[in-house]
Amino acid sequence: MKRIEAFVPTIKRSAVVNAIIKAGADGVTLVESRGRGSAERPLVGGARGTSRYIAEYNRIDTIITVVDDSKVDSVTKAIMEAAHTGSKGDGKIFVVPVEKSYDIATQQKGSA
Repeated sequence: MKRIEAFVPTIKRSAVVNAIIKAGADGVTLVESRGRGSAERPLVGGARGTSRYIAEYNRIDTIITVVDDSKVDSVTKAIMEAAHTGSKGDGKIFVVPVEKSYDIATQQKGSA
């Protein structure tokens, strides 16, 4: 099994989640995050709307799923197709091995 973590702009959240499910993942975890990478940070207004400044961080979403090894390529491809715009800040995908998993409700070990 592999854990796939995709860091994508918030505006791409729905498209990416739908693509992951369509590619065969059983579920996803979504974490609303803030990050700072190569993308330009947005210009935001002050509390009373009188001043404008560059935000320290961009709003991004971290979307996590765990899939069988056979589905890794199709899920990562689906994420790239859903999030791609061709500009900086489209996001990153990380794939890491999962050594063990446990279902708390059934107390079973493994991918079942």
